[in-house]
Amino acid sequence: MDTLPLDRKVQLYKQSRTGREQDPIQCILCDASVAKGLEPYTEHFNASHADVLEEEVKLANRRPDIARKYYRRSQNRLDLGQKYSGPGRNFAQPSVSSPPDNNRSSPASQLKATVSDVPATPASPPISSVSKASARPNRGSPVASSYGQTRRSRAQPTPTPDNEFSRPKYPDAGLWTGNNSRPPHKSIVRSTPGQLLPSPSPKSHPHHENLDNSLTHTMQREPDTRPISQQQLVAEVKGIYTGLVMVESKCIEVDTAQAEDSAKELNNEQWQALIALHRALLHEHHDFFLASQHPSASPALKRLASKYSMPARMWRHGIHSFLELLRRRLPGSLQHMLAYIYLAYNMMALLYETVPDYKETWIECLGDLGRYRMAIEDESVQDRDTWTVVSRHWYSKASDLSPTTGRLYHHLAILARPNWLRQLFYYTKSLCVSIPFLSARESILTLFEPVLAEPGNQVYELQEPLDTAFVQAHACMFLGQRQEQWRISSDKFLGLLDNQIARTARLFLEPAYYIGIANSCALAEYGSKSGLLYDMINPMPTSKSDDQENGIKAKPEGEDIAMKGVERQEADKLLQQSTAEFRQARDLFCDTARLIFQRLGDSNVWPFVHVTMVFIHHLAFFQDGMRHIEHSFPWKPFVDLLNTLKEGSTKYEQSEFPGLDDAEPARPLPEDFAMRGLLWANKYHVDKWFDNTEVDDEDKYFEVASFSEQRKDRILWLGYHIAQRHKKWILYDSEVQIFSVASEFDDKTTVGVDIEMDDAMEAGTQTPTRKSTTVDLQPLDIKTGDLDQQLQGQRRDVKR
Repeated sequence: MDTLPLDRKVQLYKQSRTGREQDPIQCILCDASVAKGLEPYTEHFNASHADVLEEEVKLANRRPDIARKYYRRSQNRLDLGQKYSGPGRNFAQPSVSSPPDNNRSSPASQLKATVSDVPATPASPPISSVSKASARPNRGSPVASSYGQTRRSRAQPTPTPDNEFSRPKYPDAGLWTGNNSRPPHKSIVRSTPGQLLPSPSPKSHPHHENLDNSLTHTMQREPDTRPISQQQLVAEVKGIYTGLVMVESKCIEVDTAQAEDSAKELNNEQWQALIALHRALLHEHHDFFLASQHPSASPALKRLASKYSMPARMWRHGIHSFLELLRRRLPGSLQHMLAYIYLAYNMMALLYETVPDYKETWIECLGDLGRYRMAIEDESVQDRDTWTVVSRHWYSKASDLSPTTGRLYHHLAILARPNWLRQLFYYTKSLCVSIPFLSARESILTLFEPVLAEPGNQVYELQEPLDTAFVQAHACMFLGQRQEQWRISSDKFLGLLDNQIARTARLFLEPAYYIGIANSCALAEYGSKSGLLYDMINPMPTSKSDDQENGIKAKPEGEDIAMKGVERQEADKLLQQSTAEFRQARDLFCDTARLIFQRLGDSNVWPFVHVTMVFIHHLAFFQDGMRHIEHSFPWKPFVDLLNTLKEGSTKYEQSEFPGLDDAEPARPLPEDFAMRGLLWANKYHVDKWFDNTEVDDEDKYFEVASFSEQRKDRILWLGYHIAQRHKKWILYDSEVQIFSVASEFDDKTTVGVDIEMDDAMEAGTQTPTRKSTTVDLQPLDIKTGDLDQQLQGQRRDVKR
């Protein structure tokens, strides 16, 4: 226990403080010992260093501040010099004659003693001595950092509190010139305060020779860049390609050997070596693209990448083959596969930004990498959904750039799981474009097999009964079997369709065009070249077709009546040649259209009407093709729908595509994007129709309020042009502005509508069919000679 009195403690404290204050310090300018304190040092500085004081005053510094600055430097000199002295440091070691500081009882002294125990940081070499080669690691080596990892600098930090006086001296003092690797440090620009060092004229700037070399008063803002010549660029590309081929050959050899010996397990070091090898190949490809696509490169040099299929080789040998090797070694290679997917994804994203000439390839590669990442994710549902969205985004972006490539829609079908209806739409679309993806005929079986299996599994519970019945009907038509099951599934679908539309309301807008496009693809027999309609709808209408069309219009009435019997005989022959699958597709196509066309005033079904009539509008140019469906198509309900929609609208009578004459170009409809690329929609949209908008990929299928009016104009425009161009199935009276059905195609449909109305009345249910029978119905001109034929058609409809 401390028994000292208070006055004795105060006395001892004053003695210790006096002793500490009497410790001398060394002047940083002359190494003279000066009593500790600002006032003694100020007197010493004014007396011994008047020249420095005058120079500082010239630089607009205040006199008290000058002495205080040098006093602080002298005060910190002892500790900083002991702890951080080394090569390139300008701190003098403390004098041996300096008395040791034995009084360390104060908290500040204890803290200083604790810091002094830390080992000194090794001094780094001057920056000017570090070469570019040593600063940049070999990218092909295993130690090279990847794009997916954080790059860490090897330079050691300098923990000096005063940055101004802890910077190293550079061996070559002087202003920065074109011959130096970097500008000199600002602490060595002046040898003495206020004096500038002379700088020689750089060799790269001959025009500086006439300047006064004694003093340089201006700083050059930016060094001149030296353009690269074509010879240098060609030599650079050749050198890069030589190294690329060597690395590529090694990758092919290693991947082939590992694929053949799949039973052998690889350790971590071997996987790291393989990743480093393939990473080096990616970097070589990146250098090749940057050099060959340089802004100064000639057109011939820029074509080298396409000539030698460099994008495809990069994906095949640098990414895909190695990812397949990793996938076959799962789950042991999971972490390595994740690391390489991230590495390749970052490289493709970099190429997408820097080499835009091949952005279609980069976008598809990004989608493939996202699909790989999605496929191997088994733990986190959120991560799997995230990568599914990422992959779908890239594939959708690629399909906008290449709308006729079926491979992209096949990939989107895989990502659409578990939505059966959306999968069916993408699978069928991938087969009915100009560049079909024939492998989709095998992939679509992964959708149809569980659909045709016995119900009761978990997948069935996630689907709407309407979607299940619809996909089952298409599965039976695609496989060409189970006709009885097709009848059951199609009847179930038609029975649920009306209530489903009424129940879902606006939610039916998207399924509406999925159903319409899928039915059109089924009528085209899923892109089969042996189908009845494929050769008719695949080529676009030519001048010969137009002449044929004009010839039909110019036929005399008597000759046209005489030819009706011949055309009916030819149509019967064509129907006999049709397969059972085609007849099933025709019945499903026409029955679905009849039911939906009868929903007058329901704008939620207009997307279906739109996509269906686009198909009919295209097929109408080919008379042989229309003979297969013209007597089954519901022309009368379609005319009733047109007469209902035409109220208050006159845009449909113009020849131009609807929306082109607007002050602001109309935004494409969601079903426009869905139809884009189909065989029968290539000539429907005008040129650059999809360039008139800046809609984001996420908003393409977003429904806005103005779309209803646009759809109405489109449907009327299609109906008007079918009537005016062909004048065969439907007619248009421009004086009274009324659509009507040609007499040849009016009788059967009308009887069928009346029978359906009677059935609905007997059932006591409110359906749109009851309303449709009282809107703009034209009186029937029934002749006595046609009565037997109409009764036979009525009997067939009742039996059906």
